[in-house]
Amino acid sequence: MARILALDYGQKRTGIAVTDDFQIIASGLATIASEKLMPYLEAYFKRENVVKVLIGEPKQMNGEPSESAVIIEKFVADFKLKFTEMQVIRVDERFTSKMAFQTMIDSGLKKKQRQNKALLDEISATIMLQDYLTRKMI
Repeated sequence: MARILALDYGQKRTGIAVTDDFQIIASGLATIASEKLMPYLEAYFKRENVVKVLIGEPKQMNGEPSESAVIIEKFVADFKLKFTEMQVIRVDERFTSKMAFQTMIDSGLKKKQRQNKALLDEISATIMLQDYLTRKMI
């Protein structure tokens, strides 16, 4: 099989998570400056067999797109132009940041460590990907 990658895209940073080859377990991979994301993904796709990419879709509580949706839509369009063969799946990313922060607390990270926004973005991508895997298996 091949891997699935998840991106929690942000204006400054992007959290990245990936599955194992059997698409069972999601793990945090990295957090990359968003301006360096395309070259990073290009190199990663050359090394690893990735069949689809999940990209978070920010929504408000009422289901309407959030303010950051415009920025993410531009990234998605650019991504699809560059990686024409890659399957892209948009997933609701509501609450992933809150869940990621709670995960940091539950895992015993100290306050200083919980202020690491790069780690928060990576955990958010991991939660998004694991949720997708769980729903896929049902």
